[in-house]
Amino acid sequence: MFQTFEVTSSPETGPARLAALRAELVAQKVDGFIVPRADRFQGEYVAPCDDRLAWLTGFTGSAGFACVLADVAGVFIDGRYRMQVRSQVADVFSPVHWPDVQLADWLKDQSGVIRLAFDPWLHTMAQIEALEKALHGTDVVLVPMQNLVDAIWSDRPAPPLAPFNDYSDDMAGETSQSKRARLADELRDAGQAAALITSPDSVAWLLNIRGTDIARNPVPHAMALLQDNGNVALFCETSQAADLRLDNGVTVVAAGQMLGSLVAMTAPIRLDHDRTPFAIHQALAHDKTVAGQDPCVLPKARKTDAEIKGAREAHLRDGAAMVRFLAWLDEEAPKGALTEIDVVTALEGFRRDTNALRDISFETICGAGPHGAIVHYRVNEDTNRPVSLGELLLVDSGGQYLDGTTDITRTIAIGNVGETERSCYTRVLQGMIAICRVRFPYLKSGGVTGSDLDALARYPLWLAGLDYDHGTGHGVGAYLSVHEGPQGLSRRAKTPLEVGMILSNEPGYYREGAFGIRIENLIVVTAADAIAGGDARDMLDFETLTFVPLDRRLIDVTLLSGGEHAWIDRYHSDTLHKIGPRVDGAALDWLTAACAPL
Repeated sequence: MFQTFEVTSSPETGPARLAALRAELVAQKVDGFIVPRADRFQGEYVAPCDDRLAWLTGFTGSAGFACVLADVAGVFIDGRYRMQVRSQVADVFSPVHWPDVQLADWLKDQSGVIRLAFDPWLHTMAQIEALEKALHGTDVVLVPMQNLVDAIWSDRPAPPLAPFNDYSDDMAGETSQSKRARLADELRDAGQAAALITSPDSVAWLLNIRGTDIARNPVPHAMALLQDNGNVALFCETSQAADLRLDNGVTVVAAGQMLGSLVAMTAPIRLDHDRTPFAIHQALAHDKTVAGQDPCVLPKARKTDAEIKGAREAHLRDGAAMVRFLAWLDEEAPKGALTEIDVVTALEGFRRDTNALRDISFETICGAGPHGAIVHYRVNEDTNRPVSLGELLLVDSGGQYLDGTTDITRTIAIGNVGETERSCYTRVLQGMIAICRVRFPYLKSGGVTGSDLDALARYPLWLAGLDYDHGTGHGVGAYLSVHEGPQGLSRRAKTPLEVGMILSNEPGYYREGAFGIRIENLIVVTAADAIAGGDARDMLDFETLTFVPLDRRLIDVTLLSGGEHAWIDRYHSDTLHKIGPRVDGAALDWLTAACAPL
């Protein structure tokens, strides 16, 4: 099993650890310390040795931070985690609804805060710049220093040191040399001699390598300096790169020598303020840097034809595993013996049976009944709940395959459920369909963004006075991170959508203490076919990658428009056509029935 179910944190440990941290504040003569869920690479997921927020507070969500002062300790969490945090942290911590409440505003309401410490490797340049600006005019002074949590974490795990591995040029659709040359041209055109790349997924994409330093995300713990001649210095633990087939344009440099190498540069280096640790900014003179986006970000988001071809195949393989799982679930769940852990274990088994699974793409979310309302719920031995008749079961999961990364959510009726659940499910489904059906203009500048489309998915829910507190969709990598920017479908997604970008489409609805609903397919931006009589302008639309039946038992057809009804029947027909040849026996019988017209 990739997924485990042991309890990794406990509220009981929080008070003593908080007290130890406060003693360290006194010893270091500071009034507070910021504890982000971050490492020096600024990714969403961190290795166990960097999971300081969970160790200190007990909160295990994928986003958030704490600010510890002498008399109050705030844990800042967004809408996905407002229920989860209450069950995971002791009452010595105070949950703070972020981003509704910003750190600077919260600090202004506290008394006695003057020297606020932070680890400069765990905050980006942009984060510190924004915080300093928001605190201007107050008495709060930001103090960079070595991490105070590390000073009290006596049994901190060792850092990961597994070897990196090569990734096929055929699957990537472009060689590393070609990528580097193309980006080097852009640097020269911008008058820049080099760009520092601090995000592991960007390094992996640029060099066509992968790693295992972060569970569920096949990325290497590495940074890189791309020069305007296409050469690259790869900064990492050198033993990890020993087996890579790197060409002569790539030099491996020990991670500990990175700052010295950067300081020795005579020409300015491009730094992405949204991704570069503040510590690097500290080490370099101001005339040694120029602000600019990580040059890999947009090219990585625009998938090659080979990557899209791989994604299609990965989703068909994964779809067949999901169909076998759902057929098994429909057979076993009514017997009343299943628990959430049983469901997660079975699903991973069906994916493993493909003989192609490299990892799961994130910890499977499997919430029965009220647990489904916890947006990023992770079942463990303490929370494991029976899958009971008359309830909804929300299962959000994915796989990492060499040819693609998958992410799919299905909400399933276990026996007969109420009309409220069916109505809410149908409205969520209508929102997903709206994104699938949308067409939008392609503009070379100032194009349509995810923030422009987000409301389409919410509109059916809004009509009933309902909503959800997460984005509608995130970008997805190609055998890389399951959450990949900058593309997205949310109010905050301001990057214009372009051909080749893969996104999730996952509206939801959550009723605390009762049920949760989410339906998710992955989609890819494509050039739309022209419509007779339409304007002569280029348009974009979405191709669906995920083909797994929806739960027809939960669809209230009286709420559907004719177009929505037709879309569902067409989607099920396509699903039967694409997945049918990949399954047999009871799974094929189940699929045929599940894909029948409404």
